[in-house]
Amino acid sequence: MNGKVVLFFAGPLYEDLELWYPKIRLEEEGARTVVAGTGERTYQGKRGYPITVDTSVDQIRSADFDGLVIPGGYAPDIMRRSEKLLQLTREIYEAGKPVGFICHAGWVPISAGIVKGKRGTSVGAIKDDLVNAGMLWEDSPVVVDGNLISSRTPADLGVFCRALIGALERSPVASHQSTARSQQSDQESTSSRAQRPIYSAGSRNPDIDPSLRSG
Repeated sequence: MNGKVVLFFAGPLYEDLELWYPKIRLEEEGARTVVAGTGERTYQGKRGYPITVDTSVDQIRSADFDGLVIPGGYAPDIMRRSEKLLQLTREIYEAGKPVGFICHAGWVPISAGIVKGKRGTSVGAIKDDLVNAGMLWEDSPVVVDGNLISSRTPADLGVFCRALIGALERSPVASHQSTARSQQSDQESTSSRAQRPIYSAGSRNPDIDPSLRSG
């Protein structure tokens, strides 16, 4: 995935694993990641791990990215109050680029108005929110409907990342403009380091720490 640039959103009390696990996996595959916040420079994770963002959503353009990952935690309920963040979500989705969201992150696509009539999943706590927004919700580790990729909890991060990587590998490289490149160059020393067929993975019950089952 050399040449691919993937946008991550971050906010207060984001779910630590749901941001860091996909970020590291994508970087291992050769992608570049850019983490954008809504004003603050550093955010504390739900489990205490901080992240220093690369930029603000107000300083970037959707055209400069090949995909988007939205982590869960408490952050999505705050992030969806940013109209620019919702605009970026809509534009990346409408361009046919992969949009991944996990656990409580479904609140952002709801507010962006992109889930109606689409299949997807989430943590059970926001199932009703997604159903009321028009999503065809199902209880699966990962659901891919076109360029929307969704998973339930940190327990599903393995299959979530495999689906995300596959979608990014199949999508064309965006025409990255100077905006994203110059921001990455300026902040590198201080930063924290077309549609697919519909499918869903079978259910599984991994033997993990129960505390990781809610995002």
